[in-house]
Amino acid sequence: MFQKITNSIKESYDELVHKVSWPTRSELSSSAVVVLVASLLIALVVFIMDSAFRFVMEGVIYPH
Repeated sequence: MFQKITNSIKESYDELVHKVSWPTRSELSSSAVVVLVASLLIALVVFIMDSAFRFVMEGVIYPH
């Protein structure tokens, strides 16, 4: 059983070191910027939808 665990760890290490293609620093930076911009856009859309829903509900609950 100990041999199976050891082999599994060795195979995992070998795959991480030799088979995985890691992104370059510039690729990683570009991806991070894309994720940041997408997150900000989604947050803005949710904020606008929440504000619109609040405006409508205030008009329904507290009509002038």
